[in-house]
Amino acid sequence: MSERRSYSVNMVVNGRNINEVVIDPHYEAKHSDIDDALILELVKYLDGREFLPEEYDREWEYFMLDRIEHQGKLYRLVWCMRDHCLFIGVINCFRR
Repeated sequence: MSERRSYSVNMVVNGRNINEVVIDPHYEAKHSDIDDALILELVKYLDGREFLPEEYDREWEYFMLDRIEHQGKLYRLVWCMRDHCLFIGVINCFRR
């Protein structure tokens, strides 16, 4: 499995200016139909919105958005945010 990959973005999620998306390669093991380009398209659905965390772990918040429709298919995106940081970490993504 490869290393985490980082991409520049310009968006606002939960009132925070986000300038980076970091994608963990975890999804590659079981979801070969997904790639970073698709994940970045799905991340755009987060822009300008507010989400409640599913879980907290110290300074980390974990989120899940299910049933994101993109080009006629549904996806689930699992991501995290860290207090006072300007990035979103994508943990997993898969087709529903």
